[in-house]
Amino acid sequence: MTENIKILIIDDDESMRDACVQTYAKNSYVVDVASDGVTGLQKIEDIKPDLVLVDLKMPGISGMAVLEEIKRIDPEIVTVVITGYATIDSAIESIKKGAYDFLTKPFTPGELRLITKRALEKRRLTIESNRLRKEKEKMRERFISMVSHQLRTPLVAVQQYFEVILGGMAGEVTDEQREMLERSKIRIDQLIYLIKDWLNLSKIDANMIVKKLASINITSIFTNIFNLMQTIAKEKNITLKMDIPEDLPEISGDKGTLEQAFLNLVDNGIRYGKDGGKLIVSAKEKNGYIEVSISDNGIGIPEDKLPFIFEQFYQVEPKSDSTGLGLSIVKRIMDAHSATIKVTSKPERGSTFTVLLTKSEEEK
Repeated sequence: MTENIKILIIDDDESMRDACVQTYAKNSYVVDVASDGVTGLQKIEDIKPDLVLVDLKMPGISGMAVLEEIKRIDPEIVTVVITGYATIDSAIESIKKGAYDFLTKPFTPGELRLITKRALEKRRLTIESNRLRKEKEKMRERFISMVSHQLRTPLVAVQQYFEVILGGMAGEVTDEQREMLERSKIRIDQLIYLIKDWLNLSKIDANMIVKKLASINITSIFTNIFNLMQTIAKEKNITLKMDIPEDLPEISGDKGTLEQAFLNLVDNGIRYGKDGGKLIVSAKEKNGYIEVSISDNGIGIPEDKLPFIFEQFYQVEPKSDSTGLGLSIVKRIMDAHSATIKVTSKPERGSTFTVLLTKSEEEK
């Protein structure tokens, strides 16, 4: 079926445009032409072609610039470069800018038909792949919703029943019963925590994070986190300290997800800290970036386990009450921010997580 397929030819050579139109005459393609890049881009906006043939050497806007704009307008449009000035460098550059293939002038009608057939098949496969990807994403979202409502909700109800029974509001509980109920409640609490972490991990969308980037003050993030974690830190007799300069430039990021990531790191530092220990958050400007470090003097991580700590469900201590997802969430959020994260640690001496974040555009 070629009736609805639209092809645009952008070339300043009238004879080349005419030759391409004649080659396509035997097909039922809807063919249009443009003699320069500006006109061609306007027609792309208007007719939404399936395939665009682009000459590299044109007056005004170049073919390379046209390729970049086409990719921005609609990544599903397939582009083929046609040029009489073919070089390996120009071929590589045009492919990098999104061109599907490269056709050197002069070419035969048979060569044009063949490359057109391949390019349109590439577009068909791309559209189908994108459709399947979107369908998969919808299924993932539905599954997340199912987990949230069908698993978490009844578990929370069971958790509340345990609290009622253990509180003696449903009658007297023997010591033996209390021990069994408390163990069961711990397991329920761990399962709810696991589901919460898994849902958080599943909901992290790198594309959405990029769309929500804004200028953020690092101090404000950790002030919120310290306020949340102060009670837990006191229970473990751990001192929280912040060492961030007042004039530190702001970073570019999504405050909600960054706060979640740093909260996980602070929570880890407290959870695996030693009684009477300390956790220090420091930040500084370094080589045009903002470096944030979270250090504790807790139990530390063995060197042979450091390469695996950001993997999903990995636990340094298999018998710990950790879900093994906290650091995976941190890594995914940092990846979405194009930030780097590394860790140094020594058993019984503590760990330091260091994150390198991009400065806000307003600070550059």
